[in-house]
Amino acid sequence: MNNAIPRLIAESRKIVFKFGSNTLADSTGKINPALLGEFAEQAASLIKGGKQVVVVSSGAQVAGLSTMDKWARKKDLHYRQALCAVGQVELMRAWRGAFERCDLHIAQILLTRDDFGDSIRTLNMRNTLFTLVDEGIIPIINENDTVGVEEIKIGDNDTLAAQSAVLWSADLLMLFSDIDGLYTTNPKEDPGAVLVNEVTDIDAARDAVKTSGKSYFGTGGILTKLDAAKRVLSYGIPMILAHGGKPRALEALASGAQQGTAFLV
Repeated sequence: MNNAIPRLIAESRKIVFKFGSNTLADSTGKINPALLGEFAEQAASLIKGGKQVVVVSSGAQVAGLSTMDKWARKKDLHYRQALCAVGQVELMRAWRGAFERCDLHIAQILLTRDDFGDSIRTLNMRNTLFTLVDEGIIPIINENDTVGVEEIKIGDNDTLAAQSAVLWSADLLMLFSDIDGLYTTNPKEDPGAVLVNEVTDIDAARDAVKTSGKSYFGTGGILTKLDAAKRVLSYGIPMILAHGGKPRALEALASGAQQGTAFLV
């Protein structure tokens, strides 16, 4: 069992949690309110213990399709952006309902790549994050897909989570995915795949991991997670990659009952 993960969670005060769309969706492809509620309870417990929490959440498109399923086959960019505009409302409603039951308020922050490239915007973003968290409000960050054409898109929420962790000067970034961590090969295709418990050299890890299909190593896959780890580690921020869909995953990781991969400075 990886003892680094419980230690990282215990020692970190400011934690950024990132949820991918696959983690947030249930078996029908819709946003899973039970998972959000369970996480909110666990996050509330951390906050009562003196920790601070920021959430980076994918899922606008998934939530949009749940509401506007007649648009499911439309591939036109304008429809996809409109779908995300509808879905973002539903996504935030789901997060609000989850944290409301824990007597916690949330705030929505939608960002684009340009926001991180402008020093004034970056300062304003940082000040807003600090103010919200200091007041006990949970910031829910997502990319602004409604205006996010290729030229200004951040690209994926692993990158957004890493940028947000650096912006907020976080102590830890936790990426919740639909796999247990970094494997030597794609565990969904190779039963012999071995979980890597700890990583201290991202470039060596990248070389060691065999590319096994775009879904594992391509955009939104392991490659972007390794890139995110490299970004935060360069700022002295460790990262955990773990399965976010398992029962009470945060508590299980904190107690050492669930496996994951720790990326260490």
